[in-house]
Order: sequence, then structure tokens, then C-alpha cells
Amino acid sequence: MRRNRVGNSAVKVTELSFGAAGIGNLFHEVDPAQAAAAVDAAWDEGVRYFDTAPHYGLGLSERRLGEALRHRPRDAYVVSTKVGRVLDPLPAGAPAPDDGLSEGFAVRATHRRRWDFSADGVRRSIEDSLERLGLDRVDIAYLHDPDDHAEAAFRTAYPALEKLRAEGVVGAIGAGMNQTALLTRFLRDTDVDTVLCAGRYTLLDQSALAELLPEAAARGRSVVIGGVFNSGLLADPRPGATYDYAAAPITLLDRALRIKAVTEAHGVPLRAAALRYPLAHPAVASVLVGTRSPDEMHDAADLLSREIPDAVWDDLRAEGLLTEDPLDEDGR
Repeated sequence: MRRNRVGNSAVKVTELSFGAAGIGNLFHEVDPAQAAAAVDAAWDEGVRYFDTAPHYGLGLSERRLGEALRHRPRDAYVVSTKVGRVLDPLPAGAPAPDDGLSEGFAVRATHRRRWDFSADGVRRSIEDSLERLGLDRVDIAYLHDPDDHAEAAFRTAYPALEKLRAEGVVGAIGAGMNQTALLTRFLRDTDVDTVLCAGRYTLLDQSALAELLPEAAARGRSVVIGGVFNSGLLADPRPGATYDYAAAPITLLDRALRIKAVTEAHGVPLRAAALRYPLAHPAVASVLVGTRSPDEMHDAADLLSREIPDAVWDDLRAEGLLTEDPLDEDGR
């Protein structure tokens, strides 16, 4: 599988990456054996980039990912995790907070999530993640959703990540969000290697083209794209489908159905086009797909391998559904 360098760092990621929120019991429980098998399936498909976070299942995702990768050669894969939320153990006898599924994960509330973008909080978060992962270094560390903590993220958290990168504890640094404005500011005002942008560069939402992607390309930085199916609408557009984890408005459903009609007229599944589309941009290093089972992983790899005729993109542009030509210099 093709690998791309992350900015100017030494880190290289596969163009398809494994999103490990699912194996942290996102929305519902996942059997431990199934979680391990999902990671094994990713490895068999050539995936070598795995993304996790303390937030995912109160550390469960990190623990499961670390265990599944433990017998693999460390230099053969890349792991990213995130900082900004620390996990505080609940005091003995304390009532459990309204956590678990209220935060989207089916886990027992043994800890409390707490926002912390201080320098000490960043270092503690990385140290805790390394322990859960069973690793001595993290390849990429992202500031996790600093939307409401922007100034602390720039003033204290980002410099702490720079120090960790200089010490070799992390190989590359960045920020991950589902908006473009603050990510663009990180590209302009800091020395991040990469940003992770969820849901803003898809067949339904190309807003990252306005500033984020041009800024990344101009500065030689990399972008990892998540949320290529916009939480479900581009996977299966139908009444009741979700867009950004809420019921999709009828206008977006109609647009998704129009896109599907174009791709299927050329014999291309909508999901295959949605997965391939972001990789056409030269700044995009990898597409992150949330996976919780071997079947889902094999399916994603199969979709990515599909040949997509140039006419698909041409027709989408002609219909006003794309704002630019998705073909990259390799003609993919």
C-alpha cells in the first residue's frame, strides 16, 4: 500500500489508516477478539497507520490497539494518539458520572474525562497513553478538538508538543478537529507537521478546499482526512441516514442521492468514490476509516483498490457536485 511522508518529518503513513474509536466500544460494545481481529485484518491488507485517543472508550481503544500490535515490528507501523483530554480515576466510593454512552462509548465509568491543554497535562497525557499502548514513543500526537480551548492550545499545549517532538517522544505533531478555520491557523502560526480534518473534505463537503488544503500544500504540511462518509450519509444515503451524527437534512440527502446516481452510472459504488476522493489532493497523506471488525477493514481496502474512471469526476463536476478536478498528478 502506498505510503506518504507526514510533512517534513520522518514519519510515513499508509494512504488508508485504521481509526480505532470503534474498538474502544464506540456506540456499542465490541468483543475483544473481534477488536484484535480487526487490527489483524488491517495488517493483512497492508495498513500500517493506526489512530487512537484516550477519549475513545476511556483508554480502552489504546489498550486494545497496543495489545493487538505488540507482536508486530515496532518500526513497521505508525501510531497516532491525542492530547487535550486526561483521564482522572474516580475516587473510591464516588458516584459514577453520566459518562460512557453519554460520551458515545459503551464503557464502565472508571475514570472522568477532563479537558487539559496545559503543558503538564499534555506531558501527562502522552505518558499515560504510552503506558496503555505499551510503547516507548508515539509517532504522531494531535491536539484533540481544541475548539473551545484555542488560546490554551496555542499558548501552552502546542509548545509542549514541540518539546516532546524535540525529545523524540513523538515523531510528528498536529491538531485534529472537524472544522477548518482553527486547523488553518495551526498551519499558518505553528510548525505542526500535519492536521487531521474530519468531515470537511468529502463528496458532500469540500470546504477544506477554501483555505486549509491550499495552506497545507503551500507549506509542505500533510493532511489526514477523517469522516469521508460524513458519519453515514455517503455510505448509504436514505431517509434517516445521519450527517455529522445527526439526521441528514433533506437537501443533503438529495445531494448524496445525486452523487450516488452519477457514480453508479459508471459502475462505481458511492462508498468507493467517497473513500478515494480525498486522496486526489496532493496535501492529503491518508484517509482514516473507523473500523470495528475484520469485514469492515477488508471492505474498506477493497473499495480503495477499485479503479474509478475519470468520467466519474467529470460528470460530478458537470453536475455542480464537485468544486475541482480530483485527479492528482498520478492520474488516480
